[in-house]
Amino acid sequence: MALTKISNQSLSSITSLPATLPVGALTLLSTQTATSSASISFTSGLDSTYDSYVFKFINIHPQTDDTSFSFQVSTDGGSNYNTTITSSSSHAYHAEADNDTNLRYWLDHDQAQGTSFQNLMLRVSNDDDYGHVGTLQIFNPSSTTFVKHFISRLQTVYYYDGGIANAGYSMDDYIAGYANTTSAINAVQFKMTSGNIDNGIIKLYGVG
Repeated sequence: MALTKISNQSLSSITSLPATLPVGALTLLSTQTATSSASISFTSGLDSTYDSYVFKFINIHPQTDDTSFSFQVSTDGGSNYNTTITSSSSHAYHAEADNDTNLRYWLDHDQAQGTSFQNLMLRVSNDDDYGHVGTLQIFNPSSTTFVKHFISRLQTVYYYDGGIANAGYSMDDYIAGYANTTSAINAVQFKMTSGNIDNGIIKLYGVG
């Protein structure tokens, strides 16, 4: 990889930047806003223009308590969302009351050659002041040679039913895996495992 050198010693002296500098920059391709939505689908923008794509989730709020936010991919423009997925799921958490912490693998939310929607935000709360956030990156979705890897990291507030007042949990969820297909992925859908997406914003970026 070639390196670009800026010769000015003072940043105030720089009048322009080389065109090769913004490698890895994000280009916003589309934005969708949920309003009591059963699902949110992106059926355009995923093509060979970029080597990877990033979805950003901003204050996703579920209609139903104790539900998970999930996704699946399509190879036929969104007619079907049932691609075979193998994935892993782990998280760290910390209770507001400072009485419970853990780091663990979560078997309930991974898949081994499954065709279900893949959970990303795990068992989240729908309290009015909780909005859940994070990112999902999909690599080389237009490849017809390789499987399609994905990595996600999400920060959520975990639903807790143990009877402790104000027992909110900060959850740091890591989900990764691959869609086991050599067909091009050209659509992605998001939904809750139960109930609607009450509100929230999802943005799609191409990675330069």
